[in-house]
Amino acid sequence: MAAAAAGASSAPAASLDGVILRALESADIADSRCWADEQGVSHDDVEREMNSLESEGYITKTLNQTLFWELTPAGEEAVAQGSPELVILKALPAEEAAAQADVKAKVGDDVFKGGLGIAKKNGWVEIEKGTGNIVRKADPAAVEDKTASLLKGLSDALDAKTLKELKRRKLIAQGKRTAWTLGKGASYAVERRRTAADLTAAMLADGSWRDTTFKPYNFDAEGTVPACGVEHTLLKVRTEFRRVLFEMGFAEMPTSRFVESCFWNFDALFQPQSHPARDAHDTFFVSKPGVARHVPEDYCERVKTVHQTGGYGSRGYGTVWERSEADKLILRTHTTAVSSRMLYELANQEGGFTPKKYFSIDRVFRNETLDATHLAEFHQVEGVVADYGLGLADLIGTIRDFFRRIGITNLRFKPAYNPYTEPSMEVFGYHPDLKCWTEIGNSGIFRPEMLAPMGLPEGVRVIAWGLSLERPTMIKYRYSNIRDLFGHKVQVAASKSTPIVRF
Repeated sequence: MAAAAAGASSAPAASLDGVILRALESADIADSRCWADEQGVSHDDVEREMNSLESEGYITKTLNQTLFWELTPAGEEAVAQGSPELVILKALPAEEAAAQADVKAKVGDDVFKGGLGIAKKNGWVEIEKGTGNIVRKADPAAVEDKTASLLKGLSDALDAKTLKELKRRKLIAQGKRTAWTLGKGASYAVERRRTAADLTAAMLADGSWRDTTFKPYNFDAEGTVPACGVEHTLLKVRTEFRRVLFEMGFAEMPTSRFVESCFWNFDALFQPQSHPARDAHDTFFVSKPGVARHVPEDYCERVKTVHQTGGYGSRGYGTVWERSEADKLILRTHTTAVSSRMLYELANQEGGFTPKKYFSIDRVFRNETLDATHLAEFHQVEGVVADYGLGLADLIGTIRDFFRRIGITNLRFKPAYNPYTEPSMEVFGYHPDLKCWTEIGNSGIFRPEMLAPMGLPEGVRVIAWGLSLERPTMIKYRYSNIRDLFGHKVQVAASKSTPIVRF
């Protein structure tokens, strides 16, 4: 080591790699960490330079690892103030018993847990039967604190049983010291010949490339991962759904209106004002402002009439329709509120009605009890087709085409009830992993009581279906708990590791 230091001191202004090479000229460097301390440099810097020198064949390096025992913060405290058992003994009154809760509050929870059993085993304290109080049985000044003595003389010479016990009590921990032995490599030289990483235009112009040594190109090296944002797992599936629906000829509806009036969310859909979905237990109501300001008055009167007395072949609900209920503001419970607005605009556009295919994918809100499969906010995928003479066969065919494009071909349909569709169907798909049928969507044909007040021509029918975005994403990426996919518990790194989805 002396020779190594002497070699280094002969060129104090040299770069660190040059100092290492000059040191090796006379002797190997037995311990890179000790050598770094002698030079007054960081061992990390030494390690970086020696790795570079080894890659070019200038030096060889051999790993030396040493395991040793060191005090934990609790062990250092035991050396300074006494072992946990002695601290407990000192905290006890001399003449009377002390409640365990009082002793714990005085010495701290960790000291109490770690020292009471040892103090009792040493015969320093006794636990009263019945009360559980602690009685002092020894004089703190007269006892020998063996634990503190062992920690002060901590070394590998202690027997394995003692070391294991101190480790169990979290008073010591095993550390690891890593260093390297450095020697001359096959291409060793006192002076390092610099190699170029790139062939430059200047080298070609002056011909210096002929005398330049280039670094070998590593074709197996991975590129640097750029520090950039990444699309969330849920949005990867959303992107694929959008692609599929665009291919099917659908146009995307604007969905930026999270706060919606009850009129567009419920009443325009011929959903009665007494429906339980309009209760605060199911819907989030907005308190300020609490009332919608802009609702088409003539359309509103037609909706009121069909609710109260019926029309278009319906008897209505036969109840009083309250405008104050319709004007309440809520966080939309489904994207069908967007569909109702779009269909009203379609019915009243200049030039008259034209057949349309719409879709939307965005967030909706419901006052749900949170669990592994339900959140208070989630994403809904909805498709709507408006045209003349559509029927149940068109609805089933469109749904089969959509799900076929996302890889679900085994479907079943079950009759269901919705206030604004008749007939209505639940859609079930066969889950190959779970080996069972699971509900994947809902569908139906919008009722005349909903469409006719909008002003849509007679004979126009609207078919629609919807599904959540979270459920197919959970199936695709094997999530068992929806809170691992969406919400504050999501691991951000998971979005980077999940592949782009393709159906």
